[in-house]
Amino acid sequence: MSPEDQWEAVRGERAWRLGSAGIGVLRISLLFGSAAIAFALLATPLLDQRTRLDSARANLDMMSTGSIGQGHSYTVRRSVLQSSPTAVCVIRANGARSGDC
Repeated sequence: MSPEDQWEAVRGERAWRLGSAGIGVLRISLLFGSAAIAFALLATPLLDQRTRLDSARANLDMMSTGSIGQGHSYTVRRSVLQSSPTAVCVIRANGARSGDC
């Protein structure tokens, strides 16, 4: 056996295989993907609680829905330009206005 044949035998055992490298890349990407999903699942409730606390501190009214009788519709308008911060303008479907309009 020549030295060149021996070298080829050793090189063949240590050769870089594309298949094994592909599995390694797959494992690493799955690891980082799993870490990103775990972080998102843990961070979402924490960030949600922080925004709730921030809005509660600012005295924001989060109510945005309500109910009215059947056949009645109206629009409620509030503006920072009105005389009072609590002033409300109610506009009925027929155009009649009430409140601070």
